[in-house]
Amino acid sequence: MAEKWWQRSVVYQIYPRSFQDSNGDGIGDLKGITSRLEYIRELGADAIWLSPVYKSPNDDNGYDISDYQDIMTEFGTMADFDEMLEKAHSLGLRIVMDLVVNHSSDEHKWFVESRSSRDNPCRDYYFWREGKDGKEPNNWGSCFGGSAWQYDEQTGMYYLHLFSKKQPDLNWDNPTVRDEIFKMMDWWLQKGIDGFRMDVISLISKPAGLPDGAPGANGYAPATLVANGPHVHEYLREMNRRVLSKYDLLTVGECAAVTIDEAKSYANLDGSELSMGFQFEHMDADFDPVLGRYAPQHKDLPRLKEILSRWQTALDGIAWNSLYWDNHDQPRIVSRYGSEDEKYRETSAKMLATCLHMMQGTPYVYQGEELGMTNYPWESIDQINDIESLGNYRAYREQGLMTEAEGIAMLRQRSRDNARTPMQWDAGPEAGFTTGKPWLPVNPNHVTINAAEQLKRPDSVFHYYQKLIALRKELDVIVYGHYALLEPEHPALFVYTRTLGGESLLVVCNFSENAQAYDIPEAYADAPVLIANYPDKAPAGTIRPWEAVVFHRR
Repeated sequence: MAEKWWQRSVVYQIYPRSFQDSNGDGIGDLKGITSRLEYIRELGADAIWLSPVYKSPNDDNGYDISDYQDIMTEFGTMADFDEMLEKAHSLGLRIVMDLVVNHSSDEHKWFVESRSSRDNPCRDYYFWREGKDGKEPNNWGSCFGGSAWQYDEQTGMYYLHLFSKKQPDLNWDNPTVRDEIFKMMDWWLQKGIDGFRMDVISLISKPAGLPDGAPGANGYAPATLVANGPHVHEYLREMNRRVLSKYDLLTVGECAAVTIDEAKSYANLDGSELSMGFQFEHMDADFDPVLGRYAPQHKDLPRLKEILSRWQTALDGIAWNSLYWDNHDQPRIVSRYGSEDEKYRETSAKMLATCLHMMQGTPYVYQGEELGMTNYPWESIDQINDIESLGNYRAYREQGLMTEAEGIAMLRQRSRDNARTPMQWDAGPEAGFTTGKPWLPVNPNHVTINAAEQLKRPDSVFHYYQKLIALRKELDVIVYGHYALLEPEHPALFVYTRTLGGESLLVVCNFSENAQAYDIPEAYADAPVLIANYPDKAPAGTIRPWEAVVFHRR
């Protein structure tokens, strides 16, 4: 295949609100990001995915945009953005913006006009419908709880919002909406950014007639009902033709409810749509049929292996995978599939990194993942900021599905705010994130888990990630090798090979705190170790707790 720069790259995700505050207001900002770019360059990442920095009333932490061509006041100015972009480029770092165009803010000028009257020229920019039998137009539910419809008294109709009621869905069937979006995208690309991560892009094409769907446990049809709609690929190909194909970009679509067959269109190596997609199936491996992500933790390694392996083999040579454990919407992976026990936390963090980074696809590292940051020990619902966590907590409490104590325990494991606590830069006050009061509390374990300490220590999680990233740039077998799963039913070991020509890797990862009996296959018995998270060799036939070892055969 013709190599693209993003196939060998590693992307570092920044959640601006929590990365670095430069002015003491407790909120991360663009100048703070600029001051830390050398850190990302030292890690070895090639590109930065920047969660939204556009002007926003912040109902959903910037994913509700009121002006796509301006900067959120709390984050700084467009001049600050330009300075950050210029410095990033001078360091060899590319900037990938978050593109949120399934919906806008209800404070965007388009929606202000749209709701002003039934005959306004912007009316059809959004989905307005009459009620049905005195209720909502259909039974669709919001991802944040409750109905996906909001009654608006000004014109006596309902508008659709698959997320917050302050996030009305844009009507992509209207060609003028597409024109406006494509014009805005080109404006950013002319400014010099290097790509887009496209928020819930698989939801932009709604089914004709907006029909009712099968209700879930909460009585509403899930928002994923509209995923991969009738015109989604048509609209993305139009976007590619009119905008994306004119630049050398990384484009990744957040594709809720995507199937492998659909992914072959979204991320086809023919370049007709996007570079790659984010799929969620492996993130759902420990979900509950009723409570979804807000269920007590249940680890099922054979299921996780089956999902990841299926995506690895099915897309090989056809489309491109994105690889991730953590992002702003997921709890910390060390708390989820690793160990918070200080004896094994770093070992498990390195194991998880090894397992992911040796696969085919573009790895994403979420801020603090390279330090082995963990979930926050929430004690009260009053500490939670995340609109999704609050909505589901209240809904499940009202339905009698959990007690208050069970709800808080659930948030410790599952809340999106676990990923959003401030970056832990040092052991000092507020972890070096701010000189003020942070918008979310700093994890108390920052005194032991922080960047300053790890940068000084050669065997730290940070330096292990650095080695993994360097190996991807060096070895074609990591980038392009064919994948094969071994030991599919083993409850604790994740073992697979990567093969390219006469070169191959054997990756062995122990997802448990107990030693596991395992004989290295004879073909790798004398192969040198490429990377491992223990400093010495294990006894023959044994894989130690949370151990990861990669054998390299040429």
